Amino acid sequence: MKAWGYLLVGSFLAAGTAVFWLTWRRLRRGARRERLLRQPLAEGFESILLRNVPLYKRLPTDLKNQLHGLINVFLAEKTFIGCKGQEITDQIRVTIAAQACMLLLNRPTRFFLKLKTIYVYPHTYVARQASSDGVIVTEGPSARAGESWQNGPVVLAWDNVAGGARNIQDGHNVVLHELAHQLDQEDGSADGAPILNNRSSYRSWARVLGHEYEQLRDKSRSRRRSVLNSYGATNPAEFFAVATETFFEKSRQMQKRHPQLYEELKDYYHLDPAQWEEN
Repeated sequence: MKAWGYLLVGSFLAAGTAVFWLTWRRLRRGARRERLLRQPLAEGFESILLRNVPLYKRLPTDLKNQLHGLINVFLAEKTFIGCKGQEITDQIRVTIAAQACMLLLNRPTRFFLKLKTIYVYPHTYVARQASSDGVIVTEGPSARAGESWQNGPVVLAWDNVAGGARNIQDGHNVVLHELAHQLDQEDGSADGAPILNNRSSYRSWARVLGHEYEQLRDKSRSRRRSVLNSYGATNPAEFFAVATETFFEKSRQMQKRHPQLYEELKDYYHLDPAQWEEN
């Protein structure tokens, strides 16, 4: 009996110690984040934003200041790894971080909790992809500009990142796209339904995005044009990612042609980019 008692006491102590360290780590991380959120950008970083991220110029001053702090946290917590000889520079880190953090503005955030590492290729890269017709599974090479893995990492091609950032009217932005997938995956599944503000929001989200997704599928099949890229007709997860790109880069067109979809994304992101001044 004494042995069992010692085991129980040991278990309780171990559990208590684990809780203590987890709590201490959370508090320490929170304090570090608060400090970083208040700090100005490092010298030269805003010049990178002005040069590489035209969308940054449209932000109201309060959102620019908020973005600076979010970038500080992102750069402190995420690891960038170059692939195929790609050198990781401040230009690459800041350009990617700024676009990623656009999705975090004005709302509570866990700073892409699952995302720890960002792999950067110099150009479009080739990955193996499996596909199935329901009976036979085949594998083959697939050229990619980026991808988001469910267990955390994001892979990006720098030439696509730079090009997508510079053109803010084409609705194509690989960073916004892949980081939207990260938001979608935070609840454990990639289904086009990220964690919303409250439970009552899911009904409206499902109704509006479900309808818009089917509309895009119909247009894609009949090869009719849409404000939304036809890649969004692939599945609900891709639809959310494409809708996010469009929301930030073609906000006024989306608001005009897809007002309900625009309102859902406006409520989710707590932003109204259609009102930002064009530069």
